[in-house]
Amino acid sequence: MAPATPPGRTRARVLRYVQRRLLSGQPPTVREVQSAFGFRAVQTAREHLENLVRDGRLTHRRGTARGYGLPAPPKQQSRWVPLLGAVQAGGLEQAIEDPQGYVSVQTRGRERLFALRVRGNSMSGVGILPGDTVIVRAQSTAQNGDIVVALVEDEATVKRLRLRQGRPELHAENPEFQPIVPDHPWTILGKVIEVHRNLEA
Repeated sequence: MAPATPPGRTRARVLRYVQRRLLSGQPPTVREVQSAFGFRAVQTAREHLENLVRDGRLTHRRGTARGYGLPAPPKQQSRWVPLLGAVQAGGLEQAIEDPQGYVSVQTRGRERLFALRVRGNSMSGVGILPGDTVIVRAQSTAQNGDIVVALVEDEATVKRLRLRQGRPELHAENPEFQPIVPDHPWTILGKVIEVHRNLEA
């Protein structure tokens, strides 16, 4: 007997399905969700949908068969984020904090952010170029595929995190650069969430 799919994973799939339907202008009914996922009972589909409503991922207009919708995006506010210096998009380079003022960003929350100026072109394949400023959300963990600022011993770099059989690798987005496989203590300083560019620089 195949193991049951974790409820959180199924709910995420239900959310993606409903989002696709809503964005195409075809809100689904509860029974259409039941059919799409092969749930035995319509109540299972309803519970997934109501949990998504409770979590703020969907809205529900009572009294209509196609009453599920997307919540309004939260209002963004401007805030100043400290520009802490430069980070190498190439090989490893000693990390030295060199405050250079502040950068204005649009943000939806109070998450801890910082900015770094990019040196090097190892991330050019994803549009992160020399002279760009990356906005980084401070965090010590990341998912496979995230673009991160990593510190290997006392040297920092911006790279894409790849997990190979549980072993971390830091990959460039430029075929001229080889992956960095940390042999020394390393940490994630944060995840890159925005790229700013001054076209007149």
